[in-house]
Amino acid sequence: MFVSFFPQPKLFFSSAAIWSLAAILFWFFGGEQLGAVFGMPPAAPGAPPIIGIAILVSKPFLWFYIYFVLCVAIFYAFWSWYSPHPWQRWSILMTAVILFFIYFNVQVSVAVNAWYGPFFDYVQGLMSGTGKSTNAEFYTGLADFSWLALVGMNVQVVNAFVVSHWIFRWRTAMNNYFIENWSRLRHIEGASQRIQEDTMRFSQIMEDLGSSFVQSIMTLIAFLPVMIQLQAHISELPIIGAIPQPLVVAALAWCLFGTISVMIAGMKLPGLQFRNQRVEAAYRKELVYGEDHADRAQPATTAELFANVRHNYFRLYFHYIYFNVVRYTYLQADNIFSLLILGPSLVAHKITFGALNQISNAFGKVTGSLQFLLTSWSTIVELQSVHKRLRAFEATLQGEPLPDIDQRYLARQGAEDPA
Repeated sequence: MFVSFFPQPKLFFSSAAIWSLAAILFWFFGGEQLGAVFGMPPAAPGAPPIIGIAILVSKPFLWFYIYFVLCVAIFYAFWSWYSPHPWQRWSILMTAVILFFIYFNVQVSVAVNAWYGPFFDYVQGLMSGTGKSTNAEFYTGLADFSWLALVGMNVQVVNAFVVSHWIFRWRTAMNNYFIENWSRLRHIEGASQRIQEDTMRFSQIMEDLGSSFVQSIMTLIAFLPVMIQLQAHISELPIIGAIPQPLVVAALAWCLFGTISVMIAGMKLPGLQFRNQRVEAAYRKELVYGEDHADRAQPATTAELFANVRHNYFRLYFHYIYFNVVRYTYLQADNIFSLLILGPSLVAHKITFGALNQISNAFGKVTGSLQFLLTSWSTIVELQSVHKRLRAFEATLQGEPLPDIDQRYLARQGAEDPA
């Protein structure tokens, strides 16, 4: 799954993580200030924030773009020299492009959050009659948001297009790798389905899950500092009272509670899903034999195999009942949780309308990032089942023991079809 697309996967991913961490640390401990040497210094302390689309082309942002390109170029040059790979342009360079697009869209979200404060305070003044304005000023404020939304939307469209092609290249690499080793893989149960369907499902799930995971991490990194700044408006939390970093503590505790609850509720689902894959494969294999042999796929046999399919699905549906009860109850409570923790500060008149929107949006972004496992658990379960099936291919090529079901099938196949 990985060696076909990435050069020396274990070393590659380890080096990518170490290089990324080093680049991030250098940025925060000197790299950001280094931009001043080239006329692109960071924003001065205490300077008013830039509102609107201009923030994305400001000097600090331009310096970060250059810094990002340099880091990627160095990493790509090293791997091109150390371990050339036929798919390295897609697995390294296009991966970096996708990461940049995701980062850019997260920064658009941060810019929109910065726009919320002054604009909704301005709206509050108009609604209360304490502020005066003109139609032109009002629509100019809306235009600031419109430009951000337009740029973010178009970048997201381009990124979705690039990700789709990137994922298909990965599927192509897997397909070519398995086909080259077909003579060693053909005896594994459902070999044709694993190459055609499972690689397709794996790539599709990785497209959704991988992009969501990276975006969650980047959103968390971008919005945590924003939330720390905004929590100056929060005096205390309900029941707990005044504590340091109240918004951060509330977000972490709430998301940890939800994630643990859902993981406990969904603990049995990966195994059940994998068993479903096995009984489906057995039923499909018998039907395939029936296409070529009149004595196969007889009603009694197919009825028994389909009964196994029915039993496993009904069992899975039952376990999904309590899993969905836990998940949907938590997600409904999550809709009002930010208002619950802001209650004392709202009652004490310490939050303006603009600050309320900024805090609610930033809090939602942070909790949404931390709830990645919770919201993606069903997809993760499906990915695990597909991964287990494809893993049998790699076990065969690497000389590792096959899973029990594949060993049983191989023995049966050898008895029925010695050729």
